[in-house]
Amino acid sequence: MWPILRAIATHRACRVRAVLLRSAGDDAAPIEFAMTIALDLTINGQRCRTQAPDHWTVLDVLRDGLALTGTKDGCGEGVCGACTVLLDGLPVRACLVLAAYAAGRSLITIEGLSESDPLVDTFARLGAAQCGFCTPGMILSARALLAENPAPSVHDVREALAGNLCRCTGYVKIVEAVLTAARSYACASALSN
Repeated sequence: MWPILRAIATHRACRVRAVLLRSAGDDAAPIEFAMTIALDLTINGQRCRTQAPDHWTVLDVLRDGLALTGTKDGCGEGVCGACTVLLDGLPVRACLVLAAYAAGRSLITIEGLSESDPLVDTFARLGAAQCGFCTPGMILSARALLAENPAPSVHDVREALAGNLCRCTGYVKIVEAVLTAARSYACASALSN
């Protein structure tokens, strides 16, 4: 009997593996067809060299390959923003970006920020994080905003965070935390000059 090729979808809609299933009488284990690629990139300021299946996303590499679990796996479709990371300084949905695209580039995850970072500090101090699931994506989206616009308005903050969903809050404390962090960054910048 000819082998049957069957696709097995995992919990992430974008990750599908092809598994060759042998005939019922054959007791050999299934053979997985997955090509691996070598990745050389910078993660949180440190050079990283790893290998990953060619169908893995940045989210898969971070969580499953490198055990950097601060980046959350929310919807798997790029809608919720929980998996937001900074790729060369720009916010991207890690569940949508193939890992191969990140080769040779720079990634910042929530683990790359210190607890004394003004955004991390104000989110904690002002109670902007409820359950905390959306917080890493919110903070990194806010970080990208403040890098581009150090003195944002309420509208600017809401616009920058529009792709990050939070089911616990009404976003008031989140916006307040980003505006407070912006003032902290401005004060730190003024003191260093």
